[in-house]
Amino acid sequence: MNILTRTNAPESHSIQKLTQPTSSRFIRVKHIIVALVLSIIFFLLFCFVALHAYIAWVLSNPTVAPIYSNPLTAKSMAYENVTFPALDDSRLMHGWYIPAKGSKRTIVFSHGYGANREESWVPMYDLAHYAHSLNYNVLMFDYGFAAEYNKDVATGGKIETQQLLGAIKLAKERDAEQIIVWGFSMGAGTALQAGLQTNDVDAMILDSTFLLEPDTLYHNIKNQIDLPRHPSLEILELLFPVLNGTSLNQIPYQQVKSKDYPFPIFFIHGTQDEKAPFGIAEKLASNQSNPLSTSWIVEDSHHELIFREHSRDYLRRVSSFLEEVKTNINTSILKE
Repeated sequence: MNILTRTNAPESHSIQKLTQPTSSRFIRVKHIIVALVLSIIFFLLFCFVALHAYIAWVLSNPTVAPIYSNPLTAKSMAYENVTFPALDDSRLMHGWYIPAKGSKRTIVFSHGYGANREESWVPMYDLAHYAHSLNYNVLMFDYGFAAEYNKDVATGGKIETQQLLGAIKLAKERDAEQIIVWGFSMGAGTALQAGLQTNDVDAMILDSTFLLEPDTLYHNIKNQIDLPRHPSLEILELLFPVLNGTSLNQIPYQQVKSKDYPFPIFFIHGTQDEKAPFGIAEKLASNQSNPLSTSWIVEDSHHELIFREHSRDYLRRVSSFLEEVKTNINTSILKE
């Protein structure tokens, strides 16, 4: 027995020596695999967040074409270059004032996101010329994100509201007794936000209203890239304050969506609007109790292209709305 025991002892020791290096190599390989998997996961997470940061940056810094013309060249309308401060004095705004002889009525155009005061696809010059032919003074201006110099970031209406209120103040200083805001897309959403803060607006015409809120934000992102709603919205809500200084919570979209405005509003929207679902306009219109407020939901029309697609009907309806507003205001003045 002793002989056998002495013979087996070295073999057992040898097996232990062989097992230890094998076990160590296995542990090292396992650590490498875990580290590699974690590295891939962190890299993919970084790419996912970076993609959202890029989206937030692009949305905050839209590419805007330069101004190519002016009212005189485009439509033979005499105009003045005007400069005025935003209501909060955050910046100077630049625009054109097109006077109508002897008129005390002014239309302020509020252009959309990614455009300037010309907004060629609407086309803005045609509508400005039409408004002027109805004997309205016309004010066209650039929001800060469309400025030629010292551009602002786009904020979905937070800072743009103060800029529009500055334009409304200028119209009032030019002796306007009736002020109509004619807004397009995000310019229409900004007009509604401004309407929460002023008593100087007598009516609004809102074409393809875009109101920046989580639903419309995600709707537009999904049209371009198929990202999951969650956590995409949460990531973007964290990034916007960093990139443009504005949280979605600072945009009063809930208040706008429930507001019954004291002035008449004409909502114009297409059922094929790929950027702002027409249900937005229907919901906003349903809240209004002013007897002159109305809506025109146009079958198969697209975002900001309704005038191009239905020009004659568009102008007829706008003209009728403006005439009703003018008559109502004049009647109110006579009663006073």
